[in-house]
Amino acid sequence: MANTEKNSYTLLFAIGMVVVVGSVLASLFGGLNGQIKENQKKEKKQNILFAMGITKATLTKNADDANSPIDANEADAIFSKYVGDNQYIIEGSKATKTNKAFDVDVKKEGQKAKEAGYTRKLPLYIGTVDGKKSYVVPLYGKGLWDAIWGYVALEEDLKTVKGAFFDHKGETPGLGANIKESFFYEDFEGESIYSGDEFKGITVAKGNNDPTNLRKGDNKVDAIAGATITGDGVTAMIKSDLKMYVPYFETVKAN
Repeated sequence: MANTEKNSYTLLFAIGMVVVVGSVLASLFGGLNGQIKENQKKEKKQNILFAMGITKATLTKNADDANSPIDANEADAIFSKYVGDNQYIIEGSKATKTNKAFDVDVKKEGQKAKEAGYTRKLPLYIGTVDGKKSYVVPLYGKGLWDAIWGYVALEEDLKTVKGAFFDHKGETPGLGANIKESFFYEDFEGESIYSGDEFKGITVAKGNNDPTNLRKGDNKVDAIAGATITGDGVTAMIKSDLKMYVPYFETVKAN
């Protein structure tokens, strides 16, 4: 019979437990991995639709639901209705229609773009609401503490913002975390990303002094008090990420 008081027994027992628990966890993760990815796709669809103005209110006809995304269990069906297979990967001015747009990791593409000669792959989703197209661009950037991201939907003129959605991984509650609140993202609606024919993006501006956001042609929205760095991160990702789509947008306008 093994001497359970020996240090070697304790060490071997601990190693055995680590192996067993690790195997169980790996097995569970493997089994759940498919469901995790499916849930992530549904969340993307919810956010894309939200930027386009498709919210829970679209289905319930209740104005109180205007700031709520559609339910996850309805995401696939509603996305198919408004976007369907109108998904593209943009490379420079070239657009390829593909069902692989959801597989493009925007963060990883940003890292790959640092390699010489690499052409960044940019996902684009084109939805149609009431006969009008919306061009939805995913964004990824850096806030104060961690990653921030979002989606901006442009009108058919490819200049005017139809709607926006923003989220974060770890911004300060009550401050930077408010980028996901309606009072912030609603300010982007109707703003132009151009000044004349020149791409400008949109600046989250401290001291903009336009609290009711009446000036829609100034390429600015009011910053969140106490969240300057997070706001700067939103500004940076809008300007850098949207600008990469401009060559393609210009070809669409030309046609």
